Amino acid sequence: MHKHAWRMLAAAVALGFAAQSHAQDKIELKVTTFVPPTHGFVVDVLEPWVKDLEKRTGGKLTGRVFAGNSPFGKTENQADQVKQGVTDVGWGLNGIPRGRLPRSSIMEMPFVAESADSASKALWAMLPGMLAEDYKGFKVLALHCHNPGLFHTRDKKLETIFDVKGLRMRAPNPPTQALLQYLGAAPVGMPPGQVYESLEKGVIDGAVFPWDAIKGFRLESLLKHHLDARVYTSCFHVVMNEGKYASLPADAKKAIDDTTGPAMVNRFGEWWGKWDQAGLDAVKAKGNSIVAVSNDTREKWRTQLKPVIDQELAALEKSGVGNARQIYDEMLKQVARLSK
Repeated sequence: MHKHAWRMLAAAVALGFAAQSHAQDKIELKVTTFVPPTHGFVVDVLEPWVKDLEKRTGGKLTGRVFAGNSPFGKTENQADQVKQGVTDVGWGLNGIPRGRLPRSSIMEMPFVAESADSASKALWAMLPGMLAEDYKGFKVLALHCHNPGLFHTRDKKLETIFDVKGLRMRAPNPPTQALLQYLGAAPVGMPPGQVYESLEKGVIDGAVFPWDAIKGFRLESLLKHHLDARVYTSCFHVVMNEGKYASLPADAKKAIDDTTGPAMVNRFGEWWGKWDQAGLDAVKAKGNSIVAVSNDTREKWRTQLKPVIDQELAALEKSGVGNARQIYDEMLKQVARLSK
């Protein structure tokens, strides 16, 4: 072969290798969640986050976001997929499946959370100590909760939480199911994505949700009455596969560490405020009925609901969380501290 041809071939091979190694240098994280692609989790948090990672690593680390309409979108599978290495990062709802994060679930009991901001920060503050056991085998990127939620109904207007008696209500987590049961309702555990169809078919009479879910899951025309109970919250986890994180180069790890943890957790108050406002606006545009609840009434309810809290804490102690009451007391303390 002519010397020049050899040189050209060598250059082409070298170029091929360079392109290949450049392609190998690029790392794409598979990031999943259970909400629709239009939801704030995706639009305001995950999409901007993966873009930020790309920018910080000069294009080396990127992410692909799969929402609830993807094969990875099942609510109950978010953490399992991550643990098995099928996906790299998952955003899940703590209460589904039941009993998975028993310590963290205490935040979801009646009247523990004051706001998305203080509840999210309290969970994060307690993660290294009392809550660590819940997240064994994960790199935890963020923990957060929504603003205290409401009781929404299709046909019956509720003036008080006790009016829920006899209704079939969708509940997001075990503490809220226990609360509804105590109030004489029939709690129905189901992922938020199934609520629309269940309301349409008359399988349920209502749901407990924050305002944001009304818009997020297009429920404003089906749920016509809203009691601003603010009794409970639901909490969420954003977890990463430990092995995947460990395998990343130092600059990629740094980009993840700098954009998650407090950098993410501390923004959930502001994000939920925005998402809830969109839900409230959608309801007002429909002219739905909203029943306000005073803080005095809420304080009365707190006393009346004490038996539910005691019963739930006793059940947790029996199931192996021996320090359930200490966790409960610490959460109240942290939330009060962070609400100032």
